[in-house]
Amino acid sequence: MLASIARAIADHGPLPLARAMAMAADHYYATHEPFGPAGDFVTAPEISQMFGELIGLWLADIWQRAGSPDRVALVELGPGRGTLMADALRAIGRAAPGLMAAAELHLVERSVRLRGLQAERLPGAVWHDGTGSLPDDRPMLLVANEFLDAQPLTQFERTADGWALRRVGAGGWDSDLSANVRFIPEAIRDAPPGSVHERNFAAEALVAGVARRIGAQGGAALFIDYGYGGPALGDTLQAIRHGQFADVLQTLGEADISAHVDFSAMAAAAAPHARIFGPVAQGGFLDAIGLTARSTALKTLASIPARAEIEAARVRLSAVGAMGRLFQVLAIAAQDWPAPAGFPTLPE
Repeated sequence: MLASIARAIADHGPLPLARAMAMAADHYYATHEPFGPAGDFVTAPEISQMFGELIGLWLADIWQRAGSPDRVALVELGPGRGTLMADALRAIGRAAPGLMAAAELHLVERSVRLRGLQAERLPGAVWHDGTGSLPDDRPMLLVANEFLDAQPLTQFERTADGWALRRVGAGGWDSDLSANVRFIPEAIRDAPPGSVHERNFAAEALVAGVARRIGAQGGAALFIDYGYGGPALGDTLQAIRHGQFADVLQTLGEADISAHVDFSAMAAAAAPHARIFGPVAQGGFLDAIGLTARSTALKTLASIPARAEIEAARVRLSAVGAMGRLFQVLAIAAQDWPAPAGFPTLPE
């Protein structure tokens, strides 16, 4: 366990999981290389350039159909090593040079170490610790890939005495029976003892804030992550270290800690402020915005070994048994902006 978390527990008693997770994440991203084959996990942009390129084309398409506003804040939350945005900008430069001229790049990133890596690929970017300081005087085009899953999570556990808030104590997991039952959806309140329900209040607040800004100033946002539609029961909290699952409590601050995203909760948080599209499965979304066509084009000029790599990447990104179904895509758009590509039906 991270020393600062152990000290906080010693000084104040067991910590809510969300607080311990936030402290661990700050240390982890400041001191570790999470991304790529040499890190702890591999994200979609690291699998293939096709992912970022298609996201760039998605952004260019909705900007053009919205009338090509002449000032835009282009935003990424948690840009990692800058791979996604670098690929997206390359595609935007070819397809919509006007957007390149209109956009100012803003990156939400707390890690000083990662900011340095991002600056190498994305010169001229403006960095922010959170979404609150993003520009509010122009439309915003925002992308967040595997960002919500790492937000500090709250877990409730059904005990023999009722629902309890799960906490991190000096000896392991601890329960606080003062948990407010109103946070447990009525449909699952009578779940048997041992059941776990997750709420990511930080992620819900973040999505609501993005939607509120988009509703007020125009624009669109794309959230991509592994997740499900709730309300649901189940403990999805996980730690990944060197590509392998690890014990969450034993590796606090030394491993990537995340949880599956309840996209129903995210959509509900955003709905009062802007139009909601999806969620849809990542595989169907990528296919709808041109994954197959892009992979075919890349393979045309590639060597035989490279063709195999491109096809393997396409399958990994879109196949049901890989990332195609587990990962979900949610879009938010201002009321007067067009429906985004990749979402086959409008919400009712």
